[in-house]
Amino acid sequence: MTEPITLLIADDQALVRGALAALLDLESDLSVVAEVGRGDEVLAAVRTHRPQVALLDVEMPGMDGIAVAEQLRRECPDVRILMVTTFGRPGYLRRAIDAGASGFVVKDTPARELADAVRRVHLGLRVVDPTLATETLATGSSPLTARERDVLRAASGGASTGVIAKTLHLSEGTVRNHLSSAIGKTGTSTRGEAVRAAERLGWL
Repeated sequence: MTEPITLLIADDQALVRGALAALLDLESDLSVVAEVGRGDEVLAAVRTHRPQVALLDVEMPGMDGIAVAEQLRRECPDVRILMVTTFGRPGYLRRAIDAGASGFVVKDTPARELADAVRRVHLGLRVVDPTLATETLATGSSPLTARERDVLRAASGGASTGVIAKTLHLSEGTVRNHLSSAIGKTGTSTRGEAVRAAERLGWL
């Protein structure tokens, strides 16, 4: 009998994490060897437990799943990455794939399909939620520069231009220019609308 495929699950919601682990452990060829609730706990758990596939949520405390995927690609390139998220946003898919993920599925994927996605990712295949793939192609890649993303993130809590400038070590004029550019690229009228549009599309 072949050894089961070993898995790590990273999700900040304990109930979701436990449910995923229970469902996947029912499969005779899959074995969950580690569970963590924060993105910044993933690397240490991977080094300790040596899973073959890491299932990562996108939005987690400590470090988001896309940043974790980039970290694992650098530090543990043998680990395959499957993003499993509530947030099926087109921009997330493209950023996750660019970061090194082999698959991207949403959490309401049926258990049988999720198990099959794990097997396919383990084999080195790419698995992407078909609806999300279509939306991503229609939306295109994010037009925002890295600095525009930083400024919009800093603006998301309602911070003033002066506070954003101090936080990011930029001049207020530069911040205003980046905000203006981001507003134009998102087709919105205000910084608040730009933040919401970018979040909805998964560009932040």
